[in-house]
Amino acid sequence: MRVLITAGPTYEPLDPVRFLGNHSTGKMGYALAEAFAAAGAEVALISGPTHLPDPSSPHILTTRVQTAAEMYAAAADAARLADVWVFAAAVADYRPAEVAAQKIKKSGERLTLELVKNVDIAFELGKTKRPEQFSVGFALETENEQAHALDKLERKKFDLIVLNSLRDAGAGFRHDTNQVTLLEADGRATAFGLKSKTSVALDIVGVVLDRLAARHV
Repeated sequence: MRVLITAGPTYEPLDPVRFLGNHSTGKMGYALAEAFAAAGAEVALISGPTHLPDPSSPHILTTRVQTAAEMYAAAADAARLADVWVFAAAVADYRPAEVAAQKIKKSGERLTLELVKNVDIAFELGKTKRPEQFSVGFALETENEQAHALDKLERKKFDLIVLNSLRDAGAGFRHDTNQVTLLEADGRATAFGLKSKTSVALDIVGVVLDRLAARHV
């Protein structure tokens, strides 16, 4: 089994020293890579900028990228051969329309930036998804969590989406723990309590493997 996993943030440069980004650490995506590799999969891990070392498993090939465009190019290349896609990265939705060649100097009381939309990696790859491929998305929400997650599941042709809320203590960015609900295209919902991200990864991988096995019964 071949698995594609995106992890971490993307950094969209403003100038040679500044960027737009977010607080993603990549821990959830890396934990998923380790869990899939432990289950016998060959994993292509496409990682945005993180402080995490490359996973030590020989079954995980890590590709480091910075921007959303770079992540899309690497993920599109790996997706063609992958049986399972897991979009765990927190990709920046927008990037600066222009990147300054030199450091932007402080001038005046306001600075206005023009932003343009980045490629939606999961949405674009969803257009090419074959029936036998299994796609997993993530939804980090702050309100109307389930409705937003289900909308994303349908639009991006996910088979399963991992929902977590910043309103849950210990969940989301900058934590070693997470609390998730797995929502599936067939209407099933499975909620888990607060756990380490390593344990959450094992739960997710277990469900994915069960669903894949059911397809071949």
